[in-house]
Amino acid sequence: MPRYDYRCRACGATFEVSRPMAEASAPAACPDGHDDTVKLLSTVAVTGGTTAAPPRSGGCCGGGCCG
Repeated sequence: MPRYDYRCRACGATFEVSRPMAEASAPAACPDGHDDTVKLLSTVAVTGGTTAAPPRSGGCCGGGCCG
């Protein structure tokens, strides 16, 4: 289940809420009971699962490929 980060405008606390994606835009109350919160933009790190491209033959000369 995705986690969403929020910041309380009343007390400045930041907190996470785990909820289904269908409820991503629903308001979230601060753990201290304040209702004036804002959803923060989170960064997502995606790693693994891909392989590097095989090396090409030839080389590059000044931005152009030399075969």
